[in-house]
Amino acid sequence: MDIVIRPVEPGEYGALGEITARAYLQDGLLAFGESDWYLEELRDVAKRASAADVLVAVRDGSLLGGVTFVPAGGPMADLARPGEAEIRMLAVDRAARGQGAGEALVRACVDRARASECTGVVLSTQQKMHAAHRIYERLGFLRAPGRDWNPIPGDTFTLLTYELTL
Repeated sequence: MDIVIRPVEPGEYGALGEITARAYLQDGLLAFGESDWYLEELRDVAKRASAADVLVAVRDGSLLGGVTFVPAGGPMADLARPGEAEIRMLAVDRAARGQGAGEALVRACVDRARASECTGVVLSTQQKMHAAHRIYERLGFLRAPGRDWNPIPGDTFTLLTYELTL
């Protein structure tokens, strides 16, 4: 059966939050591991869903992963400019990787941005997220080094920026 992309349901908030947190932890993407402040943000799907569109990838009733799509001007945007949508917190359960869920989620976000007449889509990623970079590049996103940024003032941790012009 194919992967279905749809809005997250409230009953799935906990499961998606755990998939997202576990993905970041297992991939070594949190500087402080289990004690990282961002871990609770990753788990708090209800908070994200109240301020943005949270989409999930599902196959045969199993939750594979999710993404947060921030429409142009949305309150969860970190670096989107006027008219741009933003993709945040893309995560796929480790057991479901390599099956197309991540790419399907990103494509769904791009389709939403086009449907809402956005001028582009932007996202932040970590240097270690090589599989995600391949998805973004395959879908036409380009690195935008001039937009790289540091989410923690005074820290040396830098997020890489990719952008897609629509």
